[in-house]
Amino acid sequence: MDTTHHFQPTSPHFIANPYPAYTHLREATRAHHTPVTDQWLIPHHHDVSTLLRDRRLGRTYLHRFSHEEFGRTPPPPSHEPFHTLNDHGVLDLEAPDHTRIRRLVAKAFTPRRVEELAPVVERIARRLVGDFVAAGGGDLLSEVAEPLPVTVIAEMLGIPEADRHLLRPWSADICGMYELNPDEETATRAVRASVEFSGYLRGLIRDRRRTPAPDLVSALIAVHDTDGTTLTEQEMISTCVLLLNAGHEATVNTTANGWWTLFRHPDQLALLRADPALLPGAIEELLRYDTPLQLFERWVLDDIEVGGTVVPRGSEVALLFGSANRDPAAFEDPDTFDVRRPPAANRHVTFGAGIHYCLGAPLARLELAASFGLLLREAPRMRLLAEPSWKPGYVIRGLTALHVEI
Repeated sequence: MDTTHHFQPTSPHFIANPYPAYTHLREATRAHHTPVTDQWLIPHHHDVSTLLRDRRLGRTYLHRFSHEEFGRTPPPPSHEPFHTLNDHGVLDLEAPDHTRIRRLVAKAFTPRRVEELAPVVERIARRLVGDFVAAGGGDLLSEVAEPLPVTVIAEMLGIPEADRHLLRPWSADICGMYELNPDEETATRAVRASVEFSGYLRGLIRDRRRTPAPDLVSALIAVHDTDGTTLTEQEMISTCVLLLNAGHEATVNTTANGWWTLFRHPDQLALLRADPALLPGAIEELLRYDTPLQLFERWVLDDIEVGGTVVPRGSEVALLFGSANRDPAAFEDPDTFDVRRPPAANRHVTFGAGIHYCLGAPLARLELAASFGLLLREAPRMRLLAEPSWKPGYVIRGLTALHVEI
């Protein structure tokens, strides 16, 4: 099947609504090679969920092969600062390094630490929503959705308030490299942000070594395995950057995209406003219905077979989270947005699965519950002022703004 007519990740029309194209892809076959990005598209929920757990695939191949052995061209030397930063975080590592680093990070970023953040999240959300309501509305994305997770992560890491304005631009520039086929201008911005952010965190780590504080950076410095193993400075830096990037992009876009979904489904919004007990299930439905991370890439380390199609070693698969979350084989009436969908029937893959399951998922749910809950309660007549437009990125898919009136 020629996928070029359906999978068009640079098309504004496709980005605005990729779901009809996903229907065509699912109906055709289970694995499609697309010349658009030289990837194998995997659109079915069962296959996506299974391959997320399959160790014949990896986020990297460098633990087993050189670039040349794997048939890939090494990145340009000028991109090295970005790859040094990116390649030492748990998201882009495989065992044994991934196992060691994730175990150490999990000792610092514990469920108890997330639980202790609940009043912090509530306090920040109350301030942001209170100011937003008092102003009569504005851009919900830039005034509530973005600052909430960035501020939470900044407080968690112990970044002084005066420096927090640096974080979002750094994160946005680095995340540009996660889009499909980023151009050299995007790479240049990502490299500059990687150098600046790494330098900043190196100074913060140096300060915390001298004077520990009750923050995550100090905890990452102190954590160790039974054999005395600790995180290297680069691993700590990469972990902090990953917590910011992965920890807020999904929350920002789920918040803005989610309200756009609710405005387009006024009956569901009315149900949610009438019964706050529906909120936890509604958040899972928002995460499923309009997935903030549409695609997750993996390298094929050994030949695999998907639906009778052999995907050879050296290939890259694109696990289509957005398609998997609308698969009728996994969800009843998948194209229907239903805030009353039972959680047991909502096995979305938005946070991934297997060893790379999102470490920050509990924090993201905490932030989403706080902001949606407060806006539903404090702005019961909030309405959309103008239909929003979409950013040009497809992988991390979000709106440019969401202007509302209270």
